[in-house]
Amino acid sequence: MSRLRLFVAVLPPAPAVEELRRAVAPLHALPGAGELRWTDVPGWHFTLAFLGAVDEELLPELKERLARAARRTEPFPLRIHGAGRFGGRALWAGAAGSIDLLRLLAERADAAARRTGVPMDGHRRYSPHLTLARSRHETDLRPCVEALGGFEGTAWEVGEMALVRSDLPVSGVPGEQPRYEVVAAWSLGH
Repeated sequence: MSRLRLFVAVLPPAPAVEELRRAVAPLHALPGAGELRWTDVPGWHFTLAFLGAVDEELLPELKERLARAARRTEPFPLRIHGAGRFGGRALWAGAAGSIDLLRLLAERADAAARRTGVPMDGHRRYSPHLTLARSRHETDLRPCVEALGGFEGTAWEVGEMALVRSDLPVSGVPGEQPRYEVVAAWSLGH
């Protein structure tokens, strides 16, 4: 039986990604930035639910349940906003706008996976973020957070939720990034 590494996400539109890319570019010159593994632009997304390795036979039911979750959620405004860090290991950009609806969509995606039989980690409060960089060891990320903290992206309407396949690099080449493929996507509110 084949297993796919999957997550459910909101993918920012190209103009929002480009705004953020321009804002992040100067961070690469900050002290300590060379020690970070920067996430490639195609990997920028707001994860709603990380599903891990899912048996391929569960896909039809999972897609059906995720489609239902999308239909039950109306489109909503969102923008990329500010920055933060998880300790000294991950740098992220945040979100602003209808965060309550984003959290609701995340809860519905998580519930859809659980009801399909996907074992999900223990429930914790959803914290919307878009990962920009990671470090293998504790790093002082404060200069990056301060430099990007005032970032205010242009608002867009979240009108879609996507099921994304993630293939981790196996070559061991330093800096190689995961590959992402949208397996399915559903319009919100339809």
